[in-house]
Amino acid sequence: MDQRASVGKRVKNALIGESLNLGDTSIFHHLSLMAFFAWVGLGADGLSSSCYGPEEAFLALGEHTFLAVFVALGTAVTILIISASYSQIIELFPSGGGGYLVASRLLSPRVGMVSGCALLIDYVLTITISIASGADAVFSSLPATFAPYKLETAVAGVLLLTLLNLRGVKESVTVLVPIFMTFVVTHVIALGYALGTHAAQGPELVAHIAQDASAAHTQLGYMGMFLLILRAYTMGAGTYTGIEAVSNGLPILREPKVRTGKRTMAYMAVSLAVTVTGLMLAYLLFDVRHQEGKTLNAVLFEALTVSWPAPLGTGFVWVTLASEALLLFVAAQAGFLDGPRVLANMSLDRWFPTRFSMLSDRLVSQNGILLMGGSALALMLISRGSVDFLIVLYSINVFITFVLSQMGMVRHWWQERHGGGRWFKGLMLNGLGLGLTAFILASVVVVKFFEGGWLTILITAALAALALKIKRHYDETWEQIRALDTLVESVGSPTPDPAAAPAEDTDAKTAVILVNGYNGLGLHTLTNVLRLHGEEFKNYVFLQVGVVDVQVMRDHAELDRLKQTIRSSMDKYIALTLSRGFHAEAHWAVGTDVVHEILELAPVIKERFPRCVFFGGQLVFEKETLLTRMLHNYVVFSLQRQIYKVGIPFMIMPIALREAIPAE
Repeated sequence: MDQRASVGKRVKNALIGESLNLGDTSIFHHLSLMAFFAWVGLGADGLSSSCYGPEEAFLALGEHTFLAVFVALGTAVTILIISASYSQIIELFPSGGGGYLVASRLLSPRVGMVSGCALLIDYVLTITISIASGADAVFSSLPATFAPYKLETAVAGVLLLTLLNLRGVKESVTVLVPIFMTFVVTHVIALGYALGTHAAQGPELVAHIAQDASAAHTQLGYMGMFLLILRAYTMGAGTYTGIEAVSNGLPILREPKVRTGKRTMAYMAVSLAVTVTGLMLAYLLFDVRHQEGKTLNAVLFEALTVSWPAPLGTGFVWVTLASEALLLFVAAQAGFLDGPRVLANMSLDRWFPTRFSMLSDRLVSQNGILLMGGSALALMLISRGSVDFLIVLYSINVFITFVLSQMGMVRHWWQERHGGGRWFKGLMLNGLGLGLTAFILASVVVVKFFEGGWLTILITAALAALALKIKRHYDETWEQIRALDTLVESVGSPTPDPAAAPAEDTDAKTAVILVNGYNGLGLHTLTNVLRLHGEEFKNYVFLQVGVVDVQVMRDHAELDRLKQTIRSSMDKYIALTLSRGFHAEAHWAVGTDVVHEILELAPVIKERFPRCVFFGGQLVFEKETLLTRMLHNYVVFSLQRQIYKVGIPFMIMPIALREAIPAE
């Protein structure tokens, strides 16, 4: 068994990496991302949309391609406005202000829950569609004989990114830097060349656009031109889907988080606005037209390199298109970075099982990563990697979050209007963001609803209904647990006389009580041991493990507060036990895995007190259901099995919970 465990540990360390040391005070700095790496990890989703967003908008213009100038400007302005409004969210929520937290705190918890559910579905779709699009891009340049392996390649992409993220945030992002930078460099060269070679033709282009505008006015009228521009603008809505990621990802950014977040947002906004605008103008300048089997970007890059020496032109086109395909794989990283974080925040508020707020020994949200990866994998298999199907489901949910976030900020600034400061500027900026995002949401829903967008809304509604049921169960359980805390009040705060403390006898029988704070659960376990075993035990050892979850990992001060809370709880237990005339001491640790930490401490306690018996309390529900088994951990049973293996007795003390009697 030990050999198998050792082999399993070596395999785990090779694939995911060794456990990180929480005692290392530099761990928070080591794991955090500076603005550049955050731009890579969080900005790839937005920047990759330039591979399909500008094309969708440009093709929607039909023969009136000169209108691309207005669509490009409108898109760039929208990107900058949404980004600027989210920079204000970063300032207001320096510890992380994704759509879930903003809507929860500024509107209501239930509205925040809807926003969070929408984001979770959107992040799963981000992973799936990005990898499926990347697979399409790769296989479109390969012989048709390779086509049957496209789905397998997409599945492998999901599995690979899941594995990388299980290793840790920085490790997963660092691997992707060369791909991201290749995309940036090649597109800077391409767009710079496209615009630079036409700079001298500015007056001619202006005259040509004026002639086209006059012809379009005769054919469509001003209203027709306006509606055509709006339609093209709406068709490019996927361009904005990655902007929210930075405000949600603040916890993984380097201190000072606000400055790093705003700098990352600026990098993302400028790079996306320049790329999208540049591509649409380049389409116009080179009179790019749709060609079967090719993207508009591919047609554009071939057109602008046609006069280059053959090896250079062909090589540049190949590298540029390859970087686009690979960047689409990289874009899935935003779903893995932010999806588990949203899920963890919602689990801390009891909308989802609390296990999703737990961290692995690599200090990542392992359960969340596995859920996001597993959901994306299932969706990939169900859709068979069809981008046409997935694109219909995409972009609706992120605009639900955009609208709710902007609405919350507008409400915040309105409430702050009597407090002075810059409330009016904030109100105008977020109000403009609200208007833009609400318009895009309405347009996207109208365009996509009957094409399959209703399915996204249905799935989101079902997830929200599940979250409501889970929350209701946790609230009812919490009320029952609070009833146990009356024992804390009855016990009071004993102040024993240290001089009267009994002498230590390590050979005497010792009760090791597992607790999770000074509360009714721990006191009930202790009093049950005293009631059932009386004077049998002379020593009492209290053992607690502080769980390092997503909330604790937000900053080093949270970890210090956790340790101080544990020390305070242990002191109270010791004082209470000494006042009863027994020897008492405490052992504690902090970590991500309760079972692992207790198994590390158990042999130490066994060596000091050879005649020890471990006791752990377990909640017992009056009605056992599937929901109670899913939402509550039964770690004490796992501990019992593991403790038995090292030759230590372990007894489980049942603590019954009674359903509350409704008031008449």
